[in-house]
Amino acid sequence: MADDDLDLSALPDDDLVGQMHDDLYDGLKDEIEIGVRILLDRGWTPYRVLTEALVEGMRIVGVDFRDGILFVPEVLLSANAMKAGMAILKPLLAETGAPKTGKMVIGTVKGDIHDIGKNLVAMMMEGAGFEVVDLGVNTDVDRYLAAIDEHQPDILGMSALLTTTMPYMKVVIDALASKGIREQIVVLVGGAPLNEEFAASVGADAYCRDAAVAVETAKAFMQRRANRRDAAD
Repeated sequence: MADDDLDLSALPDDDLVGQMHDDLYDGLKDEIEIGVRILLDRGWTPYRVLTEALVEGMRIVGVDFRDGILFVPEVLLSANAMKAGMAILKPLLAETGAPKTGKMVIGTVKGDIHDIGKNLVAMMMEGAGFEVVDLGVNTDVDRYLAAIDEHQPDILGMSALLTTTMPYMKVVIDALASKGIREQIVVLVGGAPLNEEFAASVGADAYCRDAAVAVETAKAFMQRRANRRDAAD
């Protein structure tokens, strides 16, 4: 049956959630908005809609992106559909004080104006339940530090596509160290010319080769942090 013929409101909850996973995969923004509203009307909490319908759907997208089944244009469509659903849920989540996976500040480094990869990471991190503060492109050390001071993130993400701008990541990381806050923040770096050796050389915590890996890595660091807290209690 074609999606055009499908009455989403007639589907039971489990089937509707499964259909929303498919619609996210296909980047169908309007259908995601309709599905989110139907679940809310049925009494689902905003957080349950977020986690079961949207986050799980984007997890599937992320796995296929990582494995080379989906490519950037398709994932951008999925992320935009996710964003449409998030726009409905965000104010409701704020009202209910739903738990967040964590908070991330992200930006492309000074001298670099490439943002497709960075935007994809930001959208997929939001899709995984992170609060994301996107500083845009050409971000200098002062803007990174000001955002960290204001938002107190768990994670700092830096992106570069030019080999000439890659060394600026070390400038930012060194500034975190000089302010005595380096150990409080997980630093993830990414971009086409980077690799694990470069990430280690500038003092980053991890190199993420794509948005799906960035999400997996961020979640793993947050889990480790939670485990340490539990052990300390």
